[in-house]
Amino acid sequence: MKKILTLCVIHQGNSVLLGMKKQGFGAGRWNGFGGKLHDGETIEEAAKREIKEEAAIEVSEIEKMGVINFEFQNNPEILEVHIFKAEKFEGNPKETEEMKPRWYAIGKIPYDSMWPDDKFWLPLFLENKKFRGRFLFDEADNTHILEHNIAVVKNL
Repeated sequence: MKKILTLCVIHQGNSVLLGMKKQGFGAGRWNGFGGKLHDGETIEEAAKREIKEEAAIEVSEIEKMGVINFEFQNNPEILEVHIFKAEKFEGNPKETEEMKPRWYAIGKIPYDSMWPDDKFWLPLFLENKKFRGRFLFDEADNTHILEHNIAVVKNL
């Protein structure tokens, strides 16, 4: 069983906009902005909607950078996450019920406070490389990676 999700990171020059997840799955971690698709939405529409809901900004152009399948030990559901980059947006990032946005310099990205898979794919993203991957997490706390692979690809 597959569940399709989106993730969008704002990348401008030597900085990225991340959000501290305040509630639900991933709470207490810095991450990009994203979530589930609503009925009838395309993946791109969902990514744009989620960033508006979570950071109060509007992006018009997004570029798909990666697709990663996340699996959790003894759970049949696969989370297929489509990762996007946005470089331009309208509005000022604001804290919402779900996320607290903050800019980070590329050299100061808080990997220790992010999902452990981010250190594998985010550097590729920052180098403007497209990628596909798979991560298998343990079931105890969903933070320990049991298996992973990631590959740079020409097309998604």
